[in-house]
Amino acid sequence: MTTKLLPPPSVPADQVLSRLQTQGYAVMDAATVAAWAGVPLPALKALVPSWSQLPPDDYLKDGGRYRKRRHACFTAVGGTLQLVPHRPHWQPVAYNALHGGMERWFGPIEAEVLQAPAWQSLLLALAGLCSQLKGAQTWFVEAHQFRIDTTDGIGRPTPEGAHRDGVDVVAVFLVDRHAVKGGETRVFEADGPHGQRFTLTQPWSLLLLDDARVIHESTPIQPEAEGGYRDTLVVTLRAQGFQGQ
Repeated sequence: MTTKLLPPPSVPADQVLSRLQTQGYAVMDAATVAAWAGVPLPALKALVPSWSQLPPDDYLKDGGRYRKRRHACFTAVGGTLQLVPHRPHWQPVAYNALHGGMERWFGPIEAEVLQAPAWQSLLLALAGLCSQLKGAQTWFVEAHQFRIDTTDGIGRPTPEGAHRDGVDVVAVFLVDRHAVKGGETRVFEADGPHGQRFTLTQPWSLLLLDDARVIHESTPIQPEAEGGYRDTLVVTLRAQGFQGQ
């Protein structure tokens, strides 16, 4: 039996800020993302091949081999994006019970990606939105390229379960999706009973989350054919510094 995919609740760019303010999350389709960030959609698609060059995530505590990733950190202020020296990713156990409390050193995002104008415009657009939502300030930005594959049967986009990230804003771009089923996105009120389910399927569609107000997760993926995978770009923005011990 085929499970029906629930469509994402996409909104125009001029409604994104109000949706974040009223419900804590918002979704944009790919064409809206491109126009909002001032980036031609083909320029975003040109970044996609780099997801096929990701090294394995060696920190999975569930023993899985389904996740590959790269990581980079930046500061964004006044329309300027600055790459900072490569550093570990760290989260407190309160936000990530499975992988929190330890330094995780992932391979750096490739220079060709970091230098692409489309990449920089995308991150600066996110920083600008954060300043609209939370007030103008320096944003400490972490970017993660993820590939979740089905080599061993099941891949888990969020092995830690429904969670917050301990930042101000989380951006989840669906970059590619090939020969898989599952991967449903679920967003819930952090302090209430309401939530929504949907599946991101369009490359470069975007889910934005006000991390203090909602929790989120993506359900496991299973293969529909050999070589199935789901690629995402997750960008977090935080005021007052990167998370650290």
